[in-house]
Amino acid sequence: MSYHPNAILRRARVARVLLVAAFTTLGGAFFRAQVLHNEEFVLRAESNRLREVPLPGARGIIYDRHGQIIAENLPGYSVSILSPTVDSLRSALRSLSRVIEIDSAQQALAVRRFRAAPTRPAVIFNDASFQVVSVLEERRAEFPGLIIQSAPKRYYPDAQAVAALIGYTGEISEEQLAMPRYEGYKAGQQVGKGGLEQQYELQLRAREGSRFVEVDARNRVVRDNGVRAEVPPEAPPPLRTNIDLDLQRYAHEYFGDSLRGAVVALEPETGGVLAIYSAPSYDINRFIGGVSSSYYRELQEHKYKPLFNRALSGRYPPASTWKLATAVLGMELGLVTMDTHQEQPCTGRYYYGRVFKCWDKRGHGDISLAQAIAKSCDVYFYQLGLKIGLTRLLAGGVRLGFGDSTGIDMPGEKTPIWPASTAYFDRRYGPRGWNKSVVLSLSIGQANNSQTPLNMARFYTALATNGYAATPQVVARTPERKKLFDLSPEQLKSVQLALADVVSRGTAAGAQIQGLTIAGKTGTAQVPPEEDYAWFVGYAPADKPKIVLAIIIEEGLHGSTAAKVATKLMERYLKTKLTMNAVPTD
Repeated sequence: MSYHPNAILRRARVARVLLVAAFTTLGGAFFRAQVLHNEEFVLRAESNRLREVPLPGARGIIYDRHGQIIAENLPGYSVSILSPTVDSLRSALRSLSRVIEIDSAQQALAVRRFRAAPTRPAVIFNDASFQVVSVLEERRAEFPGLIIQSAPKRYYPDAQAVAALIGYTGEISEEQLAMPRYEGYKAGQQVGKGGLEQQYELQLRAREGSRFVEVDARNRVVRDNGVRAEVPPEAPPPLRTNIDLDLQRYAHEYFGDSLRGAVVALEPETGGVLAIYSAPSYDINRFIGGVSSSYYRELQEHKYKPLFNRALSGRYPPASTWKLATAVLGMELGLVTMDTHQEQPCTGRYYYGRVFKCWDKRGHGDISLAQAIAKSCDVYFYQLGLKIGLTRLLAGGVRLGFGDSTGIDMPGEKTPIWPASTAYFDRRYGPRGWNKSVVLSLSIGQANNSQTPLNMARFYTALATNGYAATPQVVARTPERKKLFDLSPEQLKSVQLALADVVSRGTAAGAQIQGLTIAGKTGTAQVPPEEDYAWFVGYAPADKPKIVLAIIIEEGLHGSTAAKVATKLMERYLKTKLTMNAVPTD
């Protein structure tokens, strides 16, 4: 077949146009890739070749008021694995489990971490033991996606003494990841769980760093060092608290394994929390890196519930420690002074529809309010409660703060139980009805009145100072104080003298400390079917208070038992304070 020369020329021109267009398109694509979008495509190539490995930072150190360490960080190891898919991750985990112990729960957790953050290495161990790391390092060539690196781990030098105060750290949960508070957190990261660790998470959290490893198409690590410059993690500043660690330790030593209950100590003027202790306690260091199921089950099934924070969440009848509220309300209303006697002397019992007993069956006789406080006479306060009346007693209790939480800067505080009005009894007792004899029980701190040790300590900061209660604060900030009652300076002084009499010659006389004048009130709470609980709330020194302390001992039988422990704790704190403040001389 032959072509006309003009046809050949036309076809040549078309071919040239097509070739020019093709090379122009290719040149434009090359120019776009190499010049206009160079950084983007370099990044894509780097992303295929490089994998970012997060570098966890050390959490902020937590100090007590004297600079002693409450929470610090120790060197540790984390083990994670790079994997392109869930199936390959599962296969790698099965292979690893033949070398080290990885149970099914740990494998499932690693898979969940991968699904939550597929671009990050799936964490297998947050806190791997040196033995595990040694075994894996020896056989590292068998697991090319494996990443072993140092990672700081939390450590509490006085773990059991500060468990109720500090909380612990643990892996962030799926529920927490969905919360606005934890925006920016990734699966596998550590966060505070309870206590100060949770309350001040954002201040204690370190800024995560990063390093890079080079991988092949199958996500196997081919180069571990020098791939790209590391971004080092940044540690936050330390957190300084009002806590007196020596007092915390002493409370733990005193309770030991035989007592259970709680201790709260406050600075009366500022509300600074000197100690928060709950017994029995537990070892929070065993929670770091993941608590074992056996230990956690042991704590959950323990008869006395060590995981329960009695200081903040324990609600107990305040018993006779509440009588000071009845006395204050009576004095505010002008119904009594410290010299006032009641119509009926105490014979050990009082009749109001039925017999109401006094704790002392022998009776206290015809006594004044000051003597009734010192001797904790129930019959006297039955009659004073009736004079105040149920409505005014309930309203007064609300005003004194017995129906509100304290606002402490810690999670988990329970709101006390105190009826705001008679509607409470209508709801509680329903058709069965109730009678006004409830005022007798309320006036001595029993019946429908349950307070936390923290709230009782807060109330006594007002008695120890000038009627203003301080908001408890673990981390120092501007003090917040609220006026609870309006007594004249003379009236308040008379209350304070009566509280000093409790320890000098009243129900806590056996708890005196030589050279130290202590004021406070004992209480014996009835908590059937258990034995009575022992209370003491007070302050020292009585003339210039430096510490307010509330203590409850479950099944302690009598308030004098709690008073003996409380005064020893006060003595320890005040002596330590003098030692710390002493100026050395040449």
